[in-house]
Amino acid sequence: MRIAVSGTHRAGKSTLIDELSEQLPTYVTVDEPYHQLEEEGHEFPQPPSVEDFEAQLARSIANLEDAPRDVLFDRCPVDFIGYLLAHEDSDAFDVEAWLPRVREAVQGLDLIVLVGIERPDRISCSVSDDNDLRVAVDEKLKELLLDGAYAFDVEVLEVEGSLSARAKQVLAHLSSSRRD
Repeated sequence: MRIAVSGTHRAGKSTLIDELSEQLPTYVTVDEPYHQLEEEGHEFPQPPSVEDFEAQLARSIANLEDAPRDVLFDRCPVDFIGYLLAHEDSDAFDVEAWLPRVREAVQGLDLIVLVGIERPDRISCSVSDDNDLRVAVDEKLKELLLDGAYAFDVEVLEVEGSLSARAKQVLAHLSSSRRD
């Protein structure tokens, strides 16, 4: 299965991917586009610009096109749509121009696991984590993935609880999907 783990920053995505990687040893893990681009020399300002998020969006689409069958993606294109729609310069982003490519890429996923901000919040944040943006992106991702704002037509599993509870929810979902 091709699984993306999505969510705002400081929500527990990467930690969940690490746990799932241990539980699913045959799966390949694809790092998030931010880290891939950084390793290639891209320097991101803080906060990243619209163009920086568009570069991550393009990389995320390319990652989906190039990946094998059993894979865990740290983020998917919808994450970057969420960041771009929540960005202070969101008017500079043409979501309609990107939607056909994003929809096509997301169709290559079997499942998106959404890791949202819980109440109370399980993750402590520092001032540098830009909690206002974090919350805004969390809300956008829930609109996009749970409310179907742009009809991405992909199965979404929202997980919650401790790390082990989240991993168990994903593994139980995978097990039931295999039986269907």
